[in-house]
Amino acid sequence: MKQTIKLSLIAASVLALTACNQKAEAEQKPVEVKLETELQQQAYGIGASVGNFLQKDLADKKEIGVELDQELLMRGFKDALAGEAKLDEAKIREVLTALDTTVRAKQAERAEALAKESKEKGIQYLADNAKKEGVTVTESGLQYEVITQGDGKKPVATDVVKVHYKGTLIDGTEFDSSYSRNEPATFGLQQVIKGWTEGLQLMHEGSKFKFTIPSELAYGERDLGKIPANSTLVFEVELLEIQQEKKAAAAE
Repeated sequence: MKQTIKLSLIAASVLALTACNQKAEAEQKPVEVKLETELQQQAYGIGASVGNFLQKDLADKKEIGVELDQELLMRGFKDALAGEAKLDEAKIREVLTALDTTVRAKQAERAEALAKESKEKGIQYLADNAKKEGVTVTESGLQYEVITQGDGKKPVATDVVKVHYKGTLIDGTEFDSSYSRNEPATFGLQQVIKGWTEGLQLMHEGSKFKFTIPSELAYGERDLGKIPANSTLVFEVELLEIQQEKKAAAAE
């Protein structure tokens, strides 16, 4: 919250300074911006950095329904600079805290709506995909298609495997790929999402499957940025090898 208040104050300051500069430029001849010395570049860099933040911050607030009056932002700065602020420091902290609360509430509402939409789209996608030829649905709800059937061993839940994979959302947006990195991934089957733990145990070494994984077998209600909450995920996975076979803890 303190960071939001601090950034809001910086944002207001930059807006005000911009307005003052624009007014001065309108009354005088344009001043050439010189970035010849390191100090000049540093000064400009600070302004550009804060300006970039301000542009995104105001756009983000507007997107969730909080649109600030830029004229009042600039007026507040100029009044305070002249020692004529119409709000004292206590009131300023109060209203900025209220702003922070409003923004957080709006963000939560938006996240909830997006999560609900994602869940509904995933359910419909799974229903349609299940009707396709070659798609098998397991008891848990995992869907898979055999692209290439290998003839090696099958892993068990306690094994470590080496795979190549590509992961996408149901709209085709790619969020991860070992192919793009040109480097296979190695992990234990107990270290991944439930859909992977189950699905890879259906594969023989040398196989390539396509998995369509319901959100409850993936990341559930967690919002991971590239993977929104309640996302149904689609993976193409090649099981290259069972790199290490482990005994179950109970058998050790």
